[in-house]
Amino acid sequence: MMVENGKGFQIFAHILFILLCICALAPFALLIMSSITEEQALIVDGYNFIPKKFSFYAYKYLLTDSGAVLRGYAISLVVTAIGTTLNLLLTTLYAYPLSRKELPGRNIFAFYLFFTMLFSGGLVPSYLMWTQTFHIRNTIFAMLLPGLLMSAFNVIMMRTFFSANIPDAVVEAARMDGASEFKILFGIVLPMARPIIATIGLLVGLAYWNDWMNGLYYITDDRMYSIQVLLMKIQRNLDMLRQQAQAGGSVNTADLPSTSVRMALTVMGVLPIMIIYPFMQKYFVKGIAVGAVKG
Repeated sequence: MMVENGKGFQIFAHILFILLCICALAPFALLIMSSITEEQALIVDGYNFIPKKFSFYAYKYLLTDSGAVLRGYAISLVVTAIGTTLNLLLTTLYAYPLSRKELPGRNIFAFYLFFTMLFSGGLVPSYLMWTQTFHIRNTIFAMLLPGLLMSAFNVIMMRTFFSANIPDAVVEAARMDGASEFKILFGIVLPMARPIIATIGLLVGLAYWNDWMNGLYYITDDRMYSIQVLLMKIQRNLDMLRQQAQAGGSVNTADLPSTSVRMALTVMGVLPIMIIYPFMQKYFVKGIAVGAVKG
């Protein structure tokens, strides 16, 4: 009887998770189908999983300048890779000393970290600082430094993980064997901290990939646009054309795929993440498993 109950629960769990997967994948499927649906069909029939009239005009419109799109993807990939690496390095170098109770002035460094979470200089002072003091406008640093290079919240999460999951005995044993602090950090602590590194790395990578505000504030050279900024500019130009057409201009609004372009913009923005994530997931899961066993 217990075997039958256990089997029944497994069937129920499988059905439940299949339904949850369908609920998670359905919006993406509808998004992709809508992006390849003819504009007029979207207006008349609404969104459908099976388009009545297929059309790739929205992608053709977006890829009018394919060189700019490819350049935008390349810039986003470079910024995401460099930014995530630097963020993890700085976060680790700040969090690990805070996790050690013997650090001189530990409370002062912790207070400085918490202070940045409570108070901010604001947008205008930050803009003036970055542009007039550090002169990062129209450089790659404009997409790397402001707001994303290090987060106090991520430092606290990593410090908490180090304090709770890295045994003091392991660190002390390494010191007795003559290991330096850098050797302990990179040779012992970080391999045991894969779960938090994978988690923070994923969050930071998504933040860099989806960022458009830094590009909007600090980038005026169209050759430096990331893919998110470029897609936003295309959408704004399309909206402006529609407004001119509605005001009596010479452009026919029927020729402007407004709704389908919005869907295609989203697909082009999220597609690289959807392609890369399955390959990263195994390292993420493996890191969690290793950390759970060693913790």
